Amino acid sequence: MKYHSLNRADIDFLIGTCDPERVFYGDAISDDFGHDELSDIHHMPDVLVKATCTEEVSEIMQYASRHKIPVTPRGEGTGLVGGAVALHGGIMLNLSLMNRILELDEENLTLTVEAGVLLMEISAFVEKHGLFYPPDPGEKSATIGGNISTNAGGMRAVKYGVTRDFIRGLEVVLPGGEVMELGGKVVKNSSGYSLKDLIIGSEGTLAVVTKAVLRLLPLPARAISLLIPFPDLKTAIETVPEIIKSKSTPTAVEFMERDVILAAEEYLGKKFPDNSSDAYLLLTFDGNSKEEIEAAYDPVARLCLDSGAIDVFISETAERQEAIWSARGAFLEAIKASTTEMDEVDVVVPRNRVAEFITFTRRVENDHGLRIRSFGHSGDGNLHVYLLKDDLPENAWNEKRETAMHTLYTLAREMGGQVSGEHGIGYAKRPYLRQWFGDAGLELMRGIKNVFDPDMILNPGKIF
Repeated sequence: MKYHSLNRADIDFLIGTCDPERVFYGDAISDDFGHDELSDIHHMPDVLVKATCTEEVSEIMQYASRHKIPVTPRGEGTGLVGGAVALHGGIMLNLSLMNRILELDEENLTLTVEAGVLLMEISAFVEKHGLFYPPDPGEKSATIGGNISTNAGGMRAVKYGVTRDFIRGLEVVLPGGEVMELGGKVVKNSSGYSLKDLIIGSEGTLAVVTKAVLRLLPLPARAISLLIPFPDLKTAIETVPEIIKSKSTPTAVEFMERDVILAAEEYLGKKFPDNSSDAYLLLTFDGNSKEEIEAAYDPVARLCLDSGAIDVFISETAERQEAIWSARGAFLEAIKASTTEMDEVDVVVPRNRVAEFITFTRRVENDHGLRIRSFGHSGDGNLHVYLLKDDLPENAWNEKRETAMHTLYTLAREMGGQVSGEHGIGYAKRPYLRQWFGDAGLELMRGIKNVFDPDMILNPGKIF
């Protein structure tokens, strides 16, 4: 696809639409906008625009459509697959200033927000009103627009589901500039194709999300976590399917290894409640009374002990909960701080294959001389496996990384898994998506893309 190269007339249009202080070009664009958290994919946009309202987004998309200018939507840039990188230059449309909470509707249990509102701001706001937005990805500084674009999951997905399950409605701007309302505050909707659900998880390739109507729940009165040490990771993870079968429904079921806990301790400068075992499960239960929660977790605690757990630490106080979950939330940053560069395998596999997959990563680590660290959502099979460069020369790193990732993705496919559990495909994982979907699947995706965006201007070069 041949795109229009931006000139002074294009920049003048953007300045006239958005004011000079929110339009940046040339050296005025910070290098931070040339990459996301996956730092080895680096491309700068020709111009960066910080939009403040849907009308500006619409005008920019109309102009870009007429002139065949590529547009890359972006929030806080916390992605890990190059999804918010301007591969073809053009306009980067940053939505972080569209960060207003517009309406709390307690009768319909919805919250209407702009796309740039941060996940942690949503949680704090609704909890003050005794309400609860369940999706809980590890990166709390991500925007809700970014969460919607990747259908983010997080630690509470095992009980509550993922972002898609909590989006009632969307306002979107199509590539030609048309503004559409999809869904709304209604609970049920069988009105034609679900375009809303098609937009969710499309990684900014079909439309620009500008507003969202979020589904809320009443806030559980209490939450209690269990930190359960095991002698080894295999024993820990093999216990998870038994927990799921036990008819007790934890809010979260996470696995973690001692090496990752130690890295988090060093990164945060504070101790984890226990770091003496090689592997742990971290479970949370929520409910409206202590008695209700105890009735849920007691059989699970006994099951874990019968399955080989060393102990069960019950965390009831806010301070102890914070110590555990702040460390869990810092795992990614701690791993990143421990190495020079990294890449991630964000696969999801059936829950009963998690132990087998993680055990296999140890073999890959030894076979390829490549340090690998992992943690993840064992309750829903979403694994975060990180390949670390450390002091490897560039050529050796690229060769080892490519071979190891191919091996890991091949196994995930053989297990009936999928390429990504929550971080998306972006640019980095496109080759693996091709392996999964084949020509027929990719042609269907291209056909959908062509209907929405025949000029291929919206986030080009992503997904396929």
